[in-house]
Amino acid sequence: MTDNESKESKKIRYAKTVLRNSLIELMQSRPIQDISVTEICNKAEISRTTFYTHYRNQYVLLRQLEDETLSSVEDMLKKYDKRSIRDIQQMLEGILKYIADNSHSIQTLLSENGDINFQKRFLRRFTDTEKMREYFTEMTDDAEKAEYHLVFVVSGSIALLQRWLKNNMNIPIPELTAILIEFMNERTKRFS
Repeated sequence: MTDNESKESKKIRYAKTVLRNSLIELMQSRPIQDISVTEICNKAEISRTTFYTHYRNQYVLLRQLEDETLSSVEDMLKKYDKRSIRDIQQMLEGILKYIADNSHSIQTLLSENGDINFQKRFLRRFTDTEKMREYFTEMTDDAEKAEYHLVFVVSGSIALLQRWLKNNMNIPIPELTAILIEFMNERTKRFS
């Protein structure tokens, strides 16, 4: 890579980063449909020409940010081959650490100002994993019941994450992981 290419890619990375950060900051107070490209550019101190070089509109920018977040979570889910409680604990701790490290954007994406479709896609990343299905089926010995338990537990866990983020992550990750695992196990015991 030449110096010119390196400088160019730094400029591109910088522009994309400030545009994303500006969008997230604006979405903290209002939904995407109430935010214009001009506002994003003004906040980022980037020209509209630069914006349109990288994104067609504010929705494409948001979708790219959502896709990258989901891709990171999905990569973490793939790391764990087994469905033991220890593997689930490690997986949850890894995901919670990722969420904590990216709390500024994830809190906004999961908030009432975020896109409801992202929240549904986020939920599906957990409910559509074979490992989680197998874990709940094993706990209840009934595949149909397991599906309902899984959706219930994952939906509740996402609500718990939203609260945790809103409360400035006031519970340490290992403690929150233990709460989530206890919640998962309690639900399956109660209804099996």
